[in-house]
Amino acid sequence: MKSNTKAKILSAGARVIHLKGYHNTGIQELVTAAGIPKGSFYFYFKSKEEFGLELLDYYTKAICAMVDELSKDNSISPLSRLRRFFEWSFASLEGNDFKGGCPIGNLSQEMADVNENFREKLKDAFDAIKKGVAIQLKEAQERKEIFDSLDVPELTEFIVSSWQGALLQMKVTRNTTPGKAFEQMVFERILKGVNPSNL
Repeated sequence: MKSNTKAKILSAGARVIHLKGYHNTGIQELVTAAGIPKGSFYFYFKSKEEFGLELLDYYTKAICAMVDELSKDNSISPLSRLRRFFEWSFASLEGNDFKGGCPIGNLSQEMADVNENFREKLKDAFDAIKKGVAIQLKEAQERKEIFDSLDVPELTEFIVSSWQGALLQMKVTRNTTPGKAFEQMVFERILKGVNPSNL
């Protein structure tokens, strides 16, 4: 019962903060969204900051679960799995009228400069996402889908950073062009058509 209530608060809070941001969301709004009394919030979380840090874990697990789920699909290649993950993220943003985007990216822009606890937790979140991406890239390299000369850690950094930028630009422009450009450059050019040893 206790764990269910806590999960309910995190789930409801995740939806609200994803759209409104951390600073623009008050505790009363969180408990209203969860349908619980305010006292119940403080039973599970000592402060809004503690809630926010646990919420980051919640977001990270959700995103990594999607990467893990796709990684288990042996009917498609590692690059196809990876592409499906990014397609899912872009489609989710488009389906939400270009509002929301990546919750980890959103909180990075809002909190990384002003709260060291958040910054460290956000770094851990991105490290977890990068790990999942790197696993797929490494398998793609082992299967000769991408060149052996490509540096997987460096490539992972570039792809994740570019993905975050594409999501941000999709929110600003309210169209799918940045996401499509990301997919074209990463999957049709960088990973397919250029051997860095020939540059």
